Amino acid sequence: MKALLLLGLLVLSVTVQGKVYERCELARTLKRLGMDGYHGVSLANWMCLIKWESDYNTKATNYNPGDESTDYGIFQINSRYWCNNGKTPDAVDACHISCSVLLEDNIAQAVACAKRVVRDPQGIRAWMGWRNHCENRDVSQYVSGCGV
Repeated sequence: MKALLLLGLLVLSVTVQGKVYERCELARTLKRLGMDGYHGVSLANWMCLIKWESDYNTKATNYNPGDESTDYGIFQINSRYWCNNGKTPDAVDACHISCSVLLEDNIAQAVACAKRVVRDPQGIRAWMGWRNHCENRDVSQYVSGCGV
């Protein structure tokens, strides 16, 4: 019975956690989806951003009580400006997608929305994780050894 309960908890944990990308797997995926150099942002910078925003986890969420918005997915895209969660007051939904799409293991739509975000005047500076941990730093370690 204990083994069955433990197995059930492990399955639940994996389901809730979603896909956590291995670093090089994610780098190759982002490169394939056209992120390397997109809008002047290197693949290493995208990888650094994602490391600090979601730790490569597609199911990451973060609620922001100040403005009642939530950040979603591997890029931590915010519901105030970029996606629709049906809860955030005065949401803009500039990517024209449901926030739940940003939590899918297939990150193609999350990448499309991140591309939309980076085209905004703030560019990659829209992400606090990038500003705090990647800006003006050597970010080559995030793609080192990945063959990309």
